[in-house]
Amino acid sequence: MKLILSTHNVTLTKAIEDHVLDRLQKLDHFDQRAVDARVTLEHDHTRVPTKQFSCSIRLAVRGPDLFAEDVESDLYAAIDRVTKKIEQQIRKRHNKWKARKHKVAARTKRRRQETAL
Repeated sequence: MKLILSTHNVTLTKAIEDHVLDRLQKLDHFDQRAVDARVTLEHDHTRVPTKQFSCSIRLAVRGPDLFAEDVESDLYAAIDRVTKKIEQQIRKRHNKWKARKHKVAARTKRRRQETAL
């Protein structure tokens, strides 16, 4: 998976980059067909001091892209929460795909059983 990491008012350190890469490797485990991930890290000085850091991820996959965004007071917490949201979207998408395939297989099995009787 290709990573496009952009920051706004945030100094990109090696620790932050490693944390983002670690989280994206976990996402890559769930969906190996992901083409690229665009991660944006922002620090907003004008917001209330409780929630200043925002993180957004756009994951390019076949079909509609997956997008999640979160705002937290800690940058690492924002990264963790947004990857959790993307993970839930990947799981939902996969479960829908499995249910659709299962429904087709069950229908053909029922037809075969009806024609055998």
